[in-house]
Amino acid sequence: MKKLLLILFTLILGISASAKNKSERYMQAYKKYEDAKVPIKDKSIKNFVYFSHDREDIHNHPFLKNSNFQGAQIMYSWKQLETSKDIYDFSIIEEDLQYLKSHGKKLFIQLQDKTFSTKRKAYPSYLEKPFYDNGGMYQRGDDGQPEGWVAKSWNPEVKKRFSKLLIALGKEFDGRIEGVNLQETAIGVSCKYDKTFTSKEYVQSIKDNMLALKKAFPKSVTMQYANFIPGEWLPWDDYGYLRSIYSYGEKIGVGIGGPDLMVTKKGQLNHTIAMMHEHSYTVPLGIAIQDGNYIGQTNSIKIQKKRKNIVPMLHAFAKDFMKVNYIFWVDQKPYFKEDVLPSFSEK
Repeated sequence: MKKLLLILFTLILGISASAKNKSERYMQAYKKYEDAKVPIKDKSIKNFVYFSHDREDIHNHPFLKNSNFQGAQIMYSWKQLETSKDIYDFSIIEEDLQYLKSHGKKLFIQLQDKTFSTKRKAYPSYLEKPFYDNGGMYQRGDDGQPEGWVAKSWNPEVKKRFSKLLIALGKEFDGRIEGVNLQETAIGVSCKYDKTFTSKEYVQSIKDNMLALKKAFPKSVTMQYANFIPGEWLPWDDYGYLRSIYSYGEKIGVGIGGPDLMVTKKGQLNHTIAMMHEHSYTVPLGIAIQDGNYIGQTNSIKIQKKRKNIVPMLHAFAKDFMKVNYIFWVDQKPYFKEDVLPSFSEK
């Protein structure tokens, strides 16, 4: 009996060690790119500057005079674009498009249906009725506390309304803009707080939106940001959810992207980064360098005055390890002007 228990214990330890090794398999991958040189001369990647909702910041911005940047990525919320049911107002998109065009730059739209702040909702208020199951709900952190709002894309009626928005946008902007992407798949939702929610239904709703996006924009680049799925955590709990989204994008011609290029964090390394590195794609791939990423963090507002410029490393890693076609560089102060622009110097 003791011998049997020892064998079982040894097997369990072996499985645990194997899983740990798998989760850490890319932890040192970035080191290969630490000596990447500046200025960055690569022309295979299209670089866009990400302004989030700060669309007014594109005016007189220094990126406009740098040919290494193809344009701006700007976030527009569903609520901004559909002011009431079936009433669409795309004037701000048109304004931004024309301004960028006058400077020889292109527009990449990011559509927002979720927020990471409890103070703002991204979906229109007309959805907040029983017919739409109130349209949305809180996103919650691991401690159960609200952290933002998300539209209930897994609700069929909400999904229909979002599809109509995509159709209206496509009629107006397909072929006129560089591309459009849907927000990240990560949400803080579980059946504990919404009995109608399941991970399987949520994944299906993502795919339905991807197909609707492709139909609405057959000419412009289409992209789904896919990073994490509730109920799945790779490589430990792999139900094929995230993998199926990447496969579906390849099947229907929708590109795949993700927020936060974090080359030393296991979460990102085992999800977005691993999905791109381990497979070959014919659809466009994109990665966003977002707030905090210039110092290896997320959402950091603390300014690091003494730091190493990791922009060349991030670019080289994204190019060679992930094989991306697009990089979206956030306009975070002071890092964009102090680190990004000098790395893409044209002098």
